[in-house]
Amino acid sequence: MSEEIKNERNGRSSRDGRRGPRPSRNAPVEKQVEDNEFEERIIEIRRVTKVVAGGKNLSFRVVAIVGNREGKVGMGIGSAREVPIAIRKAVLEAKKNVVEVSVRNETIPHETLGRQDSAKIMLKPAGPGTGIIANSPVRAVVELAGVKNILTKSLGSCNTLNMARAALNGLMSLRAPQEFAKLRDISLKTVIHGIDEEDGQ
Repeated sequence: MSEEIKNERNGRSSRDGRRGPRPSRNAPVEKQVEDNEFEERIIEIRRVTKVVAGGKNLSFRVVAIVGNREGKVGMGIGSAREVPIAIRKAVLEAKKNVVEVSVRNETIPHETLGRQDSAKIMLKPAGPGTGIIANSPVRAVVELAGVKNILTKSLGSCNTLNMARAALNGLMSLRAPQEFAKLRDISLKTVIHGIDEEDGQ
C-alpha cells in the first residue's frame, strides 16, 4: 500500500491519513491574541461631505477607542463611503496608536488637565466606590484605560473628537510616583505622604 492516503473529504493527501494543518488566511496566532486583548468602542459616527468640481462626495467618519483595561489605550479615526469599512479603518488606526498610561489603585496618580485645541478636560483621582464621573467620550477613554474611579470636568469645547483627544492627552501626561521620586532624588514614601515637619527642620 502506498504511504500516501488520499483524504476523501478535501481531496488532499497525507501520509498518516490525518488532515494536515489548514493554512490560515488571517494574521498569525500571536497577532490574533494580541489584537483580541483590546476591547473596541465606537464613540462617534458622522456623515461628512467633500465639495469637488463635480458635486459632493459623501463619506462617513468614525472615531474608535481601544484598550485592554490594564493601562493601554489608543484612539483612531477612519473615513470611508461605507460605515463597516470606516469602522475597520478606525479600529486598526487606534491599535497602531496604543499608548501606556499610569493607573494606580484603579484611579489616576494625581490631578491633571488635558488639552486639545479649545477642549479642556480636568481629571481628578477619586476614592473606591466613586465610579467614573464623565461624559460619553471621556468615559470611553478612561474606562478602556483601566480607570474605575475618577472625577472629570469639561472646561471648554463640547466637540466629541476634541474631548476624547484631550482626555487621552491628560492620561498621557500622568506620571507614576516612582518617576517623581527618581526625578527629585527622594524616597517614594516622601512623594506619597510628604515631608514631616521634623524632617523639614
